[in-house]
Amino acid sequence: MRIILPILLVLGGTALASSPEEWDRFRQDVNAACSELLPQGPETVIEVNPFGSESYGAALIVQTEDQDFAQRYICIYDKQSGAAELTAPFNPREEVTEITTDPDGNLIPMTSETTEAELADP
Repeated sequence: MRIILPILLVLGGTALASSPEEWDRFRQDVNAACSELLPQGPETVIEVNPFGSESYGAALIVQTEDQDFAQRYICIYDKQSGAAELTAPFNPREEVTEITTDPDGNLIPMTSETTEAELADP
């Protein structure tokens, strides 16, 4: 029991070590580091994940070039070093044409919009 109590105190203290002010500063640091990496040009929105993971901060970045097109990036922030990296943009939606048939067997081209996104199976 003597060994377990100090371990629990240390682990519990680690979880409670960050104050609301420290988390606010973390979010500001992530925002600033990621903003420096953004391509110049279109209107940009940055959404910083409030806490990140144990080792990394993360931000979702969306740049709107026009009403019909937005480019998405992820910014990864190393909590230890303060360095940030920006992913390449996700593939934009593209028009895809498929050939299908109607009930009478006539060929019909179908156009739809798609991304590489898939439903996750947790």
